[in-house]
Amino acid sequence: QVQLAESGGGLVQPGGSLRLSCAASGMTFSPYNMGWYRQAPGKQRELVAGISSGGRSISYIDSVKGRFTISRDNAKKMVYLQMNSLKPEDTAVYYCNAKFRDMDAWGEGTLVTVSS
Repeated sequence: QVQLAESGGGLVQPGGSLRLSCAASGMTFSPYNMGWYRQAPGKQRELVAGISSGGRSISYIDSVKGRFTISRDNAKKMVYLQMNSLKPEDTAVYYCNAKFRDMDAWGEGTLVTVSS
C-alpha cells in the first residue's frame, strides 16, 4: 500500500524559508510523477509544483516561480519542496501526491503558516 508522509511545516515569518519533505513507502518510487499541492482555508486545492519520474520535467504555479524548488531523491524515496521568500498568501496545508498509471496517492498534509 502506497503511503506518503509529509513533514517540515510550521510557523514562519514573511520572507522566511521552510523545506517540506515527503517520504514514500509501500511502492516502487521511481516511476511515479510527484507533486506538491496546497489548500488554503476556503479555497480549492491547487498544484504548486510537479516533478516527473526521472526529475527532468518540473513545473510550478506562477505565484511560486523563483521562490519554490521541487526536487526528488529516488534512492531515498523522498520528494522535497524548498520554499523561500514566503508570503502570507502561501499559508495552507501542503500535500504530497504520487501518480502512476491508475495510482493516485495522497499524504495527510502538513500545515504551513506564514505570519508575523
